[in-house]
Amino acid sequence: AGRDFHNFNTFFRDNAIYRVVAFTATQIPDIAGRMYPEELAGALYPNGIPIIEEERLEEVIRTHDVRVVVFSYSDTPHEHVMHLASRSLAAGADFMLLSPQSTQVSATKPVVSICAVRTGCGKSQTGRRVVSILSGWGHRVVVLRHPMPYGDLAKQAVQRFATLEDLDRHRCTIEEREEYEPHITAGAVVYAGVDYAAITRQAQEEADIIIWEGGNNDFPFLKTDLMITIVDPLRPGHEMEYHPGETCLRMADVVLVNKVDTADFAGIQEVRASARAANPRAVIVDAASPVFVDHPEQLVGARALVIEDGPTVTHGSMAYGAGAVVAQKHGAVLVDPRPYAVGSIARTFAKYPHLERVLPAMGYSDEQMQELKQTIEATSCDVVISATPIDVGGLLRLARPVMRVRYELQEIGSPTLEDVLVRFKPTA
Repeated sequence: AGRDFHNFNTFFRDNAIYRVVAFTATQIPDIAGRMYPEELAGALYPNGIPIIEEERLEEVIRTHDVRVVVFSYSDTPHEHVMHLASRSLAAGADFMLLSPQSTQVSATKPVVSICAVRTGCGKSQTGRRVVSILSGWGHRVVVLRHPMPYGDLAKQAVQRFATLEDLDRHRCTIEEREEYEPHITAGAVVYAGVDYAAITRQAQEEADIIIWEGGNNDFPFLKTDLMITIVDPLRPGHEMEYHPGETCLRMADVVLVNKVDTADFAGIQEVRASARAANPRAVIVDAASPVFVDHPEQLVGARALVIEDGPTVTHGSMAYGAGAVVAQKHGAVLVDPRPYAVGSIARTFAKYPHLERVLPAMGYSDEQMQELKQTIEATSCDVVISATPIDVGGLLRLARPVMRVRYELQEIGSPTLEDVLVRFKPTA
């Protein structure tokens, strides 16, 4: 529902050399069993294209005499990519990776891209900082966000979000709201959807500068004038171990080392050395992402249920996030939510056994959001701490109060993001 649809749209949709027989699905619930609709698939696919479970890969290769498997996921260990390659080769199909040059869309306005080597490195706060700088210089800034189309795909081809009411109108999931709402609150327009050629054509009409804000660790869908890639010293080594995060590192004009306030010195040195070795031309910027909460004195000795950003602590492999940092900093005791989890939330804990003391904010559907609400309200605790960028308490209409964690990017030393963005500063 992201890179795979984009690869199809830009490379395969009108390419009569190929016939695409299926998309495979993993990670995102309730995608398999649906169709990529004919309205988006184009004239070569009047009946649309089925979306199937990845576990059926060999079956589909055999049934349709598939000659090529195109890997189109992100935030995947290099080893896992090659396991899928081995499965494809053994079943008789070639294995392909499409490059940025084969899939990127051109815009008529300058593009600044925010990418990362893993989910949860800090793209959101970096994007907000970049938007703030460019807007402060008088630019009309429009954010193009990596796709999260989990609903009616045909209706989601091009989505524009300028008000919080637009989030309700488009029936946005929790994950979508986490990414869009902070930009909207700050006054920026956000575009997302499925067809990024059409999205770009519309967005560039109201922008002086376009910000591409990536998802997971994917590389940009748009040709880019300045690419910022974030590395995480809390996960040193991951910058060279995950696809396509290593590609983002090697492509970057700027490597931003985030979380230097919470990482140890060895981790910071390791990611800096990786960046220099993989991409010696890149400028390195150091930054912190300090976390804040109102009335921290209320956390002393309290039993806290911590809600973290879902992707960061699930497929991002982090055992904790900003919420746990705040809780422990101010003397709270983290409650284990697993005994209280219901439905798909319980299945999420089973799939990601490294999660013990935090609750991922899963909400890919109305049903899952209700299961998240049931889990929160069933958990025995004194206080709920939410480190998602949205008002989870208000969205889910929770009966209990929620303490919200805020985090923003702060550059440390020089160069700063203003220094690397100065080429876009208007001349007097």
